[in-house]
Amino acid sequence: MIVLLNSRHPTASQKDFAVLERIFRALGVERGGRFEEGAKSRTRAAADFWPALFRFQLDPGSAPAAAEFFVQVSDPLLALQIVKQNGGEIVAGLSDEEVALAGFRLQLPSGARMQVGVLAPDPGLTELPGLSGSLDATGKRFGIVVSRFNAFITERLLQGAHDGLVRSGALRQDIAIVRVPGAFEIPSASRTLAETTNCDAILCIGCLLRGDTAHYDVIVNEVTRGIGQSALETGVPHAFAVLTCDTLEQAIDRAGLKMGNKGLEAAMAAVEMANLGQSLRGSQRKVSSGDSGKKKPSAKKTTTLAPQPKSRRKKK
Repeated sequence: MIVLLNSRHPTASQKDFAVLERIFRALGVERGGRFEEGAKSRTRAAADFWPALFRFQLDPGSAPAAAEFFVQVSDPLLALQIVKQNGGEIVAGLSDEEVALAGFRLQLPSGARMQVGVLAPDPGLTELPGLSGSLDATGKRFGIVVSRFNAFITERLLQGAHDGLVRSGALRQDIAIVRVPGAFEIPSASRTLAETTNCDAILCIGCLLRGDTAHYDVIVNEVTRGIGQSALETGVPHAFAVLTCDTLEQAIDRAGLKMGNKGLEAAMAAVEMANLGQSLRGSQRKVSSGDSGKKKPSAKKTTTLAPQPKSRRKKK
């Protein structure tokens, strides 16, 4: 495996070397030591570069102006300010739609140029293959269990969750809303909803505020455990949107103000998990298709979101 990669870039003059040295140090590259080789003096700069150590050398005034080389940065706007502050002259912008590149060209005192910018990451290098769920709720059914306790907060979370599902493609008639007295009743209602309907995912919405007694801690632990247990035992994804805050201000911030709307975030998680579950079941069917043709027991039957009342037999 690669342990060390060396790259050497000659500069056209001492001025170019000084400007580049200031820019690289301002961009966060660690500076190495000076060393002598014959009559020339060079500065070596080093930086960690995953998955190996990457070092490059700047040779002051050792060659004529060379071809442009590219320096990739994470924030081209910040890099632009740093280059200007350290003597770099911006001569042109940089844009190439084919490689999704954005940045700028800077000119050194000798006339040599360098490119600084950001490249779109290569999915093949940055992302390992795997299954994931999409954010498309088309054709999916959802259940929302919301607590009436602290309704000032929970109703705003409910609005955010409902809006997120609809905007993702879910139909209003495919969203069942169940209201319970408090957060403690959420796990029970969620489990019943998962077992008796054909929901693809369930959202659990509530708000708990810390008080002067241990009641808060007891309820938080039981609600969290119950929701997780319901999701594991029923196989239906449960999105957790039960706020556990110390103050009312913290809850308000998380119900649509500066901390966002946790109901909306739970809706996005529910949509993604519903699609992921479908993908996992599909991949499992593909794997089992090569097995023997034994008949497997059919899955349990579920009702729709609006079950019809049971008919009573007439006594003879």
